[in-house]
Amino acid sequence: MTKPPVWHTAHPLWMCGMRPFFLLAMGAAIGLLAWWSLVLAAGLPAPAVAGGAVVWHVHELVFGFSLAAVAGFALTAIPEFTGQGGATRSQLRALVGLWLLGRAGFWGSGLVGTAALGLAALAHLGLLAGLAAVLARPLWGAPAGRRHVAFWWALLALAGAVAGFYADALRGLPGLRWLHLALGVLMLLIVVAMSRISMRIVNRAIELATPGAPPYLARPPRRHLATLCIALYTGAEFVQPGTPLAGWLALAAAAALCNLMSDWHVGRALLRRAPLMLYAVYACMALGYALLGLAQLGAGGSTGAGRHLLTMGAAGLNIFVVVFIAGRAHCGLPPDTSRWIPLAAALLLLATAVRAGAAWVGGGAPWLGAAGALWCAAFVVLLWRIGPALWRPRADGQQGCEGP
Repeated sequence: MTKPPVWHTAHPLWMCGMRPFFLLAMGAAIGLLAWWSLVLAAGLPAPAVAGGAVVWHVHELVFGFSLAAVAGFALTAIPEFTGQGGATRSQLRALVGLWLLGRAGFWGSGLVGTAALGLAALAHLGLLAGLAAVLARPLWGAPAGRRHVAFWWALLALAGAVAGFYADALRGLPGLRWLHLALGVLMLLIVVAMSRISMRIVNRAIELATPGAPPYLARPPRRHLATLCIALYTGAEFVQPGTPLAGWLALAAAAALCNLMSDWHVGRALLRRAPLMLYAVYACMALGYALLGLAQLGAGGSTGAGRHLLTMGAAGLNIFVVVFIAGRAHCGLPPDTSRWIPLAAALLLLATAVRAGAAWVGGGAPWLGAAGALWCAAFVVLLWRIGPALWRPRADGQQGCEGP
């Protein structure tokens, strides 16, 4: 039989929520960072958007790249966690349409003005409201879902950040404070999501490395302390940015994350590829908040170094690992044991180190260009290894999002 066209709901792309959104996330990671690197390193003009080039860059990393990954993860993981149904193919196609409409509206805001901004605001809010509505039944309607309602509240918090950003943008303000707030919510989402997926991944690694060893446990008190400190810092930075209070709370968040990382010290199993990559996510997050705190306390450097460790390191690497692991598992594929993914993850971490170093010491165009090239190379490898599987029918002949 002839494969239906991609816009038809019978196409394999619409089989599972992760498929279109993970492809969009990888495409955004490559295209947006390549363009931004050329803006910084070669003077290429940035899109004329409301708020200017920096706002465009941060907005698209948070509400473009990261939001696509969050949508793909939530639409796949929440139904799996709760045993309930997820989005229908038609609903998924509508959600993807809203994500694309948000890109078109914001990118056209410099040319069209208020009308394009209003369109972008409605598209982003519609996407988040649609996600919340689709996930409401598995989260609130099933007893197993109540343990995961933090995802639902995080989506509402992101909707609040979107509303605040566009309220500022429509008044001619840059709205960066709202984008930083959304970044804090994203860090909270990472901590919550990691506590769920790490139990399976780390314990599988323990079984392979040291059979019979005590299992890994994602201890709630340590996780709750980390989320509390991140939330307090995010609120302080929003209300009183650049103050000693924000600086001390950032250092508290870094310390709480280091405390959380101690759960992961399980011996040789930690050195296996999947646990080690996830562990590096927390390391980037802890170092990012530490550098933010030092900068805001006047101990040297700029907040840009810490912020890039959170965006490129913590968020970028977390999305990279989740796309790869969940993408293969829910496409009916066995784990990829080649060296390509660890190599790509190393390139991503190197890109983060180069970009954060450039922000800390004031590195110029060569640093910025190198960081962007390394980041794009990492996601090109990821797209090569998992992209075709997200487009084709499942390798095991099944339908939907079922894992192995």
